[in-house]
Amino acid sequence: QLRLVESGGGLVQPGGSLRLSCAVSGDNLDYYYIGWFRRAPGKERDFVARISHSGGRTDYTDSVKGRFTISRDNAKNTVYLQMNSLKPEDTAVYYCAADRSPVVVKLPVAYEYWGQGTQVTVSS
Repeated sequence: QLRLVESGGGLVQPGGSLRLSCAVSGDNLDYYYIGWFRRAPGKERDFVARISHSGGRTDYTDSVKGRFTISRDNAKNTVYLQMNSLKPEDTAVYYCAADRSPVVVKLPVAYEYWGQGTQVTVSS
């Protein structure tokens, strides 16, 4: 059973940065696509970014392009989301998700395994 644990969330001022980590255990990370999703208060869970098995392919939702960077270290079984120039609208619970072959990489239902989430609050 794959287990995902997010960390790195917190309170940050607008314009600040955070780096989220997703530690994966129970299987080899090389086998999995990883996605980051977020759920803002009162909204559905939305796609943020994803990275392919080897890290050679990444995709981002338009609102975070140029500010967020997804990366992975398969040797450490960890995926990262570097978030810069944070805005209040980035406030949400952030989740990492894994699947061996997600049919549609931007849809939450395509991912089999999920972490518990980490809260990111951007506020002055």
